[in-house]
Amino acid sequence: MEKRVAIVILNWNGEALMRQFLPSVVRYSPAEIAEVVVADNGSTDGSVEMLREAFPSVRLILLDKNYGFAEGYNRALEAITTPYVVLLNSDVEVTEGWLNAPLRALDEDEDTVAVQPKIRSQRQPSYFEYAGAAGGFMDQYGYPFCRGRIFDIVEEDRGQYDQATDVLWASGACLFIRTDIYKEAGGLDAGFFAHQEEIDLCWRLRSRGYRIRCTPESVVYHVGGATLEMEHPRKTFLNFRNNLLMLYKNLPADKLRHVMRIRLFLDYLAALKFLLAGHPANARAVYEARRAFRALLPEYASKRRENMEKMLLRSVPELRDSSLLVRFYLKGEKTFAELK
Repeated sequence: MEKRVAIVILNWNGEALMRQFLPSVVRYSPAEIAEVVVADNGSTDGSVEMLREAFPSVRLILLDKNYGFAEGYNRALEAITTPYVVLLNSDVEVTEGWLNAPLRALDEDEDTVAVQPKIRSQRQPSYFEYAGAAGGFMDQYGYPFCRGRIFDIVEEDRGQYDQATDVLWASGACLFIRTDIYKEAGGLDAGFFAHQEEIDLCWRLRSRGYRIRCTPESVVYHVGGATLEMEHPRKTFLNFRNNLLMLYKNLPADKLRHVMRIRLFLDYLAALKFLLAGHPANARAVYEARRAFRALLPEYASKRRENMEKMLLRSVPELRDSSLLVRFYLKGEKTFAELK
């Protein structure tokens, strides 16, 4: 029987993570429908040898170097032919039946092209996990947030977001997606290297009329921050640069100029906040991110044109027309339920 889904885990020097988390993926992914694949990004830590010895049922795709998250997945998925694929982080623990609800959502509606489960914290299991929680949204100025996480406020999961819903973006920590649609859309933007590339991909797909869903009936546990810690300057650089590139690629012309003007002010305000908090390297990272963004604009002009040509929804319901900063800091709305 042809398998329905390939679960692709991108690995780079993650032998310890593989030993800890891969067993749950193998155990709870029925072999009759699912193939577990590890795509190795040129590891040098013995990961590949360990996988061959300890996990002989897992298929290996060997890349010749570290291509980063985005291009690593793009290259790995060239070898995938199943109807569906799961992009799964190496630090995710899955649970029994985790495939069922997302696959059912894809099976039942051809317009649904990407799905995420509920993502809880592996370190604090009763809480949502920062990178995805119960589905992602974004405000008009490009600030992402989730059902269960606004900025650095992460809620305890009390069942308050247990209803399946449409979202703007599904987390790259555990992203179910139609393989053909992923390839047709060009996959993840390799220029991002890492961080926010899944938001960019989902926004592209949503603007083209497809649906992105969260099915909280399925639950996984994500460590998060296993590659770069939250306040690492490299992470700050990538998040700010990639967010600006994403806005430039996807915002309609009538909104782009206004949003970019406001972001110029907000980004330098963020740099000042880093500086006053004693994080000069992060403040410098914001400045470097804006400079890198400006340098990349000529290269990204063609990507913007393509997105505008293929856009069917000029107004995306899950892209909020308010300011998250205003609502969070000035109005004191700290949870997704309060934002509504």
